[in-house]
Amino acid sequence: MNDASKPTASNPSESDAERRRADVVASVVSNPETHRTASTPMPDAEVVVGIVERLGWLAFPGFSGPRVVGPAALERHLGDLLDELATMLSGQLEAAFAHDPIGSRGFLPSEARARATVGTDRFLDRIPAIRGLLAEDAAAAFEGDPAMGHLDEVILCCPGLSALVVHRFSHELYLAGVPLVPRMMSEIAHARTGIDMHPGAVVGRRMFIDHGTGVVVGETTRIGDGCRLYQGVTLGAKRLEVGEDGLIRRGHRRHPTLEDDVTVYANATILGEDTVIGRGSVVNGGVFLTTSVPPDSVVSGPRLEVHMRRR
Repeated sequence: MNDASKPTASNPSESDAERRRADVVASVVSNPETHRTASTPMPDAEVVVGIVERLGWLAFPGFSGPRVVGPAALERHLGDLLDELATMLSGQLEAAFAHDPIGSRGFLPSEARARATVGTDRFLDRIPAIRGLLAEDAAAAFEGDPAMGHLDEVILCCPGLSALVVHRFSHELYLAGVPLVPRMMSEIAHARTGIDMHPGAVVGRRMFIDHGTGVVVGETTRIGDGCRLYQGVTLGAKRLEVGEDGLIRRGHRRHPTLEDDVTVYANATILGEDTVIGRGSVVNGGVFLTTSVPPDSVVSGPRLEVHMRRR
């Protein structure tokens, strides 16, 4: 056997290659929870990425995606974009409704298709209202950040606004009871911005997330109008509750509430479903808070200090 035919790390023997192939196949087949085949209804991650991209184009046309010139071209572009979104979204919603990871959740094909149609129509009808909310979010970011020179800079450069674009659209799908797809969308935003907002979180008008890296907003969080969050803020749960069956409880309130006009500065942690931060309050950086505070308070650390103040 000459040197070229000898097995090496970069040129394994045929028997080694066959063994490794068999080992990998066995590891996959023996653990069915870790793989899916084309026969398994499931949303396509790449298509969901495409949906998120197009929703960004739709939120602020011309700032991302195709550039258009003139009102007539803009009208054609938006019409084509809506048609494309309807096709992509209905297919992914149908797959999501048919998805059946544990043998008890998925709908039959006809029901999944019907639910996808209703969900897609509802979503498309809500787009003007969502765009209105996002315009308010952009204005709030400009008003709240002196480093922003103009509104265009906010739309092009603010990670908090980028995360809110995805959140407001994914939240609408969450409200419609769409499985899986809203969470896939939120994780795309998380990867891009460092801001982790569960699509179930309720977010009021004029939201501003400054810098944003490390912000976590849990599923049952409620945030009022005119609130501001800074980097590293966590709105989370106090504990993981376990049911009588020994499994983690799901689908119950476990995250805090921020009333209107609350500001939470960098690296503050606010936990618990019973924790309500009163209207107009300020939570300073680094605070760890698991109790409610009245309106118009200033919460300081490292030891918890709550001071009432006049507006």
